[in-house]
Amino acid sequence: HGDIQPLPEAEVEELLGHLAGAWDRSGPLIRRHIQTRNFAQAFALATRVALLAEREGHHPELQVGWGHLVVELTTHAAGGLTRNDFIMAAKVDRVID
Repeated sequence: HGDIQPLPEAEVEELLGHLAGAWDRSGPLIRRHIQTRNFAQAFALATRVALLAEREGHHPELQVGWGHLVVELTTHAAGGLTRNDFIMAAKVDRVID
């Protein structure tokens, strides 16, 4: 794992531009905040993301609350963002939109 390098800043910005505008950068991670009707809907979406993460072997941080779900992606082994984070973000978009 030690040889995984985070993406250069220019590539991070370019890949972020390819994602739905719902993703924001926060230091070494990207984050999407999803508004939901209630806790049950937030939990249902979190479950979809969790099942996707298990299939992909790339696990985001999930925060579930009343009326919202927050998904955060980073690659800990790289100490920052890698191409896999952006691939996973696009897949997250597909399962929740």
